[in-house]
Amino acid sequence: MRELTKIVLSEQDMPTHWYNINADLPVAGIELPPPLHPGTKQPIGPADLAPLFPMALIMQEVSADRYIEIPDEVQQIYTLWRPSPLYRAHRWEQALDTPARIYYKYEGGSPAGSHKPNTAVPQAYYNKQEGVTRLSTETGAGQWGSALAFACQMFGIECKVYMVKVSYQQKPYRRALMQTWGATVIPSPSDQTNAGRSILAARPDSPGSLGIAISEAVEEAATRDDTKYALGSVLNHVLLHQTVIGQETIKQLELFGADWPDVVIACAGGGSNFGGLAFPFVRENIVGGKQARIVAVEPAAAPSLTRGVYAYDFGDTAGMAPLVKMHTLGSAFVPAPIHAGGLRYHGMSAQVSALKDAGLIEAVALKQTKIFDAALSFTKSEGILPAPEAAHAICQAMQEALACKESGEAKTIVFNLSGHGHFDLGAYENYMAGSLSDYEFPEAEMQESLAHLPQVA
Repeated sequence: MRELTKIVLSEQDMPTHWYNINADLPVAGIELPPPLHPGTKQPIGPADLAPLFPMALIMQEVSADRYIEIPDEVQQIYTLWRPSPLYRAHRWEQALDTPARIYYKYEGGSPAGSHKPNTAVPQAYYNKQEGVTRLSTETGAGQWGSALAFACQMFGIECKVYMVKVSYQQKPYRRALMQTWGATVIPSPSDQTNAGRSILAARPDSPGSLGIAISEAVEEAATRDDTKYALGSVLNHVLLHQTVIGQETIKQLELFGADWPDVVIACAGGGSNFGGLAFPFVRENIVGGKQARIVAVEPAAAPSLTRGVYAYDFGDTAGMAPLVKMHTLGSAFVPAPIHAGGLRYHGMSAQVSALKDAGLIEAVALKQTKIFDAALSFTKSEGILPAPEAAHAICQAMQEALACKESGEAKTIVFNLSGHGHFDLGAYENYMAGSLSDYEFPEAEMQESLAHLPQVA
């Protein structure tokens, strides 16, 4: 009997609710530290967040309800790409000569080419419901900016994107995609905000960072009555929306007849696709007695989970965003211009950080050339060209599979292929030409950045 290669659920089998891990953290003895006001350093309330977010999202941010219903209008747009397929990587298993069984959830079939519309669409929906006509945001590699531009187009909302300058230069076609959906795209740091002008005055050649771009987008939202801010990762409500990924994956593994995973893997920059895949599996570890290893994979150039400190820090460079307790490299961190632009953030989701601090998830950091090695191995067998961000998960899955080859164990490995790399061909071209180099964040620069952490009593 021929073995199945993929499982695609019907629209009727799509999740009807998002899963909120906050409901189950207390079972694991985890109390999530509250975000703090950047000025007073006191716990923030809904009124403090109202200038930036619609109230529905604020309520989701602080909710302890285990499941939150997905609105029908959001579900209808989701059906443009959801449910997404789960593949068994038969050919790659054969190429690696491993007894491991490798499954990957492919999120690259969305209009924007990644998992990001899973949260962009509900964020645009809730803003539209509250009468918001304009959204500002930041983007690194451009995947989040593309997703929000698409979502704003769906709901007739104006969209302005501050794109990290080095990515603006590296990925012109991602920028063009945002513009086709009507978004205005500005290289950050820019001269359009006080935050941008301040950075340029100190360093005119700044390559930009997600922290800087967040500062610019937050400033624009906070100073305009017609504009609110949208974030593509890090915050609780963003990771909440992504849990459709993990919920679908669990159902698809059951239909495959697969064993419960030994290892669940996703790349991690701010935490959105990692949380989206991992949180439903973490729930089963916490309340269902399961024992899957959950592994977050980050770049060695931005190693917040593996080398950062667990402390309160600003979510942006200018110190306008709330203080969040997270694994951080310091909000002054300016990353090297590696090609995984979506992973070049100084901090990590509070939820992911708390799980790491409690030992419920693991984290590893990988170098750039190693992840491109793995990406080519994968695409030569499976045919899908992964984004550099997703290639981090592929690389870790490859290492786990090769370890199984050595041990003879037939482990079940599941990873999230969070987006395609069609807009990253310049990076692949550089890699194949031998012009990509590895970079690890120097300890001295890290300590300098961490020296500026805010003092919280």
